[in-house]
Amino acid sequence: MAEINVVPYIDVMLVLLIIFMITTPLLEQGVKVDLPQTKGQEIPAEQQTPVQVTVDRDGRFYFDFKTYRSEPGKPEDAARLVALTRVALDKDPDAPVVVRGDKAVPYQSVIEAMALLQQAGAKKVGLITQVTD
Repeated sequence: MAEINVVPYIDVMLVLLIIFMITTPLLEQGVKVDLPQTKGQEIPAEQQTPVQVTVDRDGRFYFDFKTYRSEPGKPEDAARLVALTRVALDKDPDAPVVVRGDKAVPYQSVIEAMALLQQAGAKKVGLITQVTD
């Protein structure tokens, strides 16, 4: 009588499941911010990857552009933010530049981020909000 033993396959599947459950939260990129909500249109997905600066609830800056992102939980200081933005705009001068500001952050921090981006050579700076219906 031929019999198939599936126990080793179940063991492998359980190990893979555990590995995926542990690594999936680590793959999430970016900083968690609570964006202000507005009525408007979403940005089309086919547009270029933007140079994105995030201002968290405490007024700290995080940089994100294509292959470079701030390390999770490690903010960038003003001088480094300007330098990173300059490098990004040198690589792709037509890249859109946007600021994601937490809705609880003081307005002054968002303005500081925009001023730093202009200092780095950004001609236009947009603001990202969460679109509501």
